[in-house]
Amino acid sequence: MDFSIFFGKKSKSSSIKQDRPVAITRELTSVIITHEGKPFEISRTKDNDAIIPAMYAKTSRPCPPFCIQPMVIEPGIENIGELELIKYLVQKSNGDDSLEIIDSRTADWVLVCTIPGTINVPWISLSREVGVTANKLVSVLEQKFNVKIKDETRIDECFDDDKLIEILDFSNAKTLVLFCNGVWCEQSTIQIRSLLHLGYPAEKIIYYRDGLQGWVGLGFPTVP
Repeated sequence: MDFSIFFGKKSKSSSIKQDRPVAITRELTSVIITHEGKPFEISRTKDNDAIIPAMYAKTSRPCPPFCIQPMVIEPGIENIGELELIKYLVQKSNGDDSLEIIDSRTADWVLVCTIPGTINVPWISLSREVGVTANKLVSVLEQKFNVKIKDETRIDECFDDDKLIEILDFSNAKTLVLFCNGVWCEQSTIQIRSLLHLGYPAEKIIYYRDGLQGWVGLGFPTVP
């Protein structure tokens, strides 16, 4: 694969210019999180000539499906930026099992790159519109989000009637931070609305609207 398609090219030369430091904030240079069981440093690229990756440089993707998403998806959904996302990545890495940071994109996107310290739960795994089965949907809710099933004998019945909310217990459900490709990507938006439809508490759902485009646009690292 020609990785220049994703990472872009230097604006002046192939040499890395480090004339001035590139911190995250005035007080924060980098943080260490856990990715796939190993320490991983999150910092911004030190190359003062770095430009936005070519994969995310398009301004006019066809809409639909690549339509601009609202700042407020639904009432009660918190929208965050990069600093807040980093805080949650550190919090998760420090052992907070009540939290999950979710890449909502399908596998073809995730195979190229994702944000370190996150897990992939594709939006299609919760979508009845694309044919997810009752067992697969419930499995995701139980295993990934810690949702409990109050009556397993009614799963198929409630799924067929689109009334799974009647048998789902969200009292110990995880707080979810969801993202996808950026403001023009609806994958995390669809997933958030699917969760709300199932009864997932809005106060336990957080939306990182800038997504991968915002992340790489500020020089933060990705992993394949």
